[in-house]
Amino acid sequence: MDTPLFPLFADLQRRSVLVVGGGAVAERKALALLHAGALPLVGAPTLSPRLAQLAGEGRLQWLQGSFQPRWLQGDIWLVIAATDDNTVNRAVAEAATAQRLWVNVVDDARLSSFHVPAVVERGPLQIAVSSGGAAPMVARHVRRQLEQMFDQSWGELTRLLGRHRTRIRRRFPELGERRRFFDRLIEGPLLGLLRRRQDSAAQVLLSHALVERHPVAASGSVTLVGAGSGDPALLTLGALRAMNQADVVLHDRLVSTDVLQLGRRDAEYIEVGKSANGHSTAQDDIHALMLQHARAGRRVVRLKGGDAFVFGRGGEELQFLRGHGIPYEVVPGITAALACAAYAGIPLTHRDHAQQLRLVTAHCRDSLDTLDWQALAQPRQTLVFYMGVAALEQIQQQLSDAGLPASTPFALIENGSRANQRVLTGTLQQLASSARTRQLRSPALLVLGEVAALADELHWFGSMPLHAGATSPSPSAKTTPPTLADAA
Repeated sequence: MDTPLFPLFADLQRRSVLVVGGGAVAERKALALLHAGALPLVGAPTLSPRLAQLAGEGRLQWLQGSFQPRWLQGDIWLVIAATDDNTVNRAVAEAATAQRLWVNVVDDARLSSFHVPAVVERGPLQIAVSSGGAAPMVARHVRRQLEQMFDQSWGELTRLLGRHRTRIRRRFPELGERRRFFDRLIEGPLLGLLRRRQDSAAQVLLSHALVERHPVAASGSVTLVGAGSGDPALLTLGALRAMNQADVVLHDRLVSTDVLQLGRRDAEYIEVGKSANGHSTAQDDIHALMLQHARAGRRVVRLKGGDAFVFGRGGEELQFLRGHGIPYEVVPGITAALACAAYAGIPLTHRDHAQQLRLVTAHCRDSLDTLDWQALAQPRQTLVFYMGVAALEQIQQQLSDAGLPASTPFALIENGSRANQRVLTGTLQQLASSARTRQLRSPALLVLGEVAALADELHWFGSMPLHAGATSPSPSAKTTPPTLADAA
């Protein structure tokens, strides 16, 4: 059985630490020591430009030359060997051990008496992960997971509780009672207030909790989360955090399975999607579900495809929550116009082709009838139609009647950013007929404008674009995007 290391956080403020080495690794160690308030002494024949700059500014002391055991004399607290010479590193470790100094040899656990862990830092809150030198990459991977779980609000929480530590200990002198208080506090709305930068409200909440008989009962809340267009790689860190803290996830039909699998395993998942041809959940029923679960003290994630504030009715849902006194947060998502266009190789704006971008919903005939088609037919702009597959004939006819040239390029992106993405390109006069021929289905995004023609040139994801009027890709075209080997 491996003997575990004893975890320890060292106060190095105004304490001297010797770093042997003057290259990139030594530079990283010296910068970390400066961040901790230490006084680094860097011993090496030469220094990297950054280390030389720090020495010139008086922020560290340079011991010029090859390692000498006398460098360990005086007021040295720790030693780090960071050279690329194993003989030198061993000599440093042996000399430090002989003087009972803690020593770390970078990438050599056998010679080290202490290890520098992978660290997640949120203000005064620090989370350190160590593999005991056996597998540093495992520790770094765990650190990345923790980075997603703990945002900056945990640092603000730590500062707030630190300022009131004496009051809290006086109010709850018994350890068990004090722990239960902290549990209720963290599970309640305090962290959410800090996350929303409502520091004054958080201060008031804590003050009330310290005088109430049963302070800070856990309360429910709703987080409106944008899930992006389907590729789970497009989720934000905020979205992952919310999904991993959720008790209940109310998700749209179009949120991909890959995205849902990143959420908390034991959460309750309820599909509340809308479909023109299948089962739909009425908006009032979605409101009722949010209210029911939040009032039951649960953390609810309302998970929407794309972004909730771009044709996602997120505003209506927040108005409902505010009207019923339910705390809420918003985590923006990468809306379909940005994600699908990017995955199709289409820049929505381009200096030579488009200086304006218009996002348009074509969900129903009523919305089409209210559009200013003359404005939409103006040149040097990009039009992006959401939910427009069923209305392609009307869109084509209205734009043509408004004067948009029949030769205007289009790109119709089906299942954008997903493994089964398809892109159909052509001109306005071919739009409706070619979409029928190719049998493109929802979800699909329509891009109209000169930039749409760049899909053929800048394609990089999935299969090659289909061409209106063609039965197969051009024989002269590559069937796969260029690789790094092509570039070489």
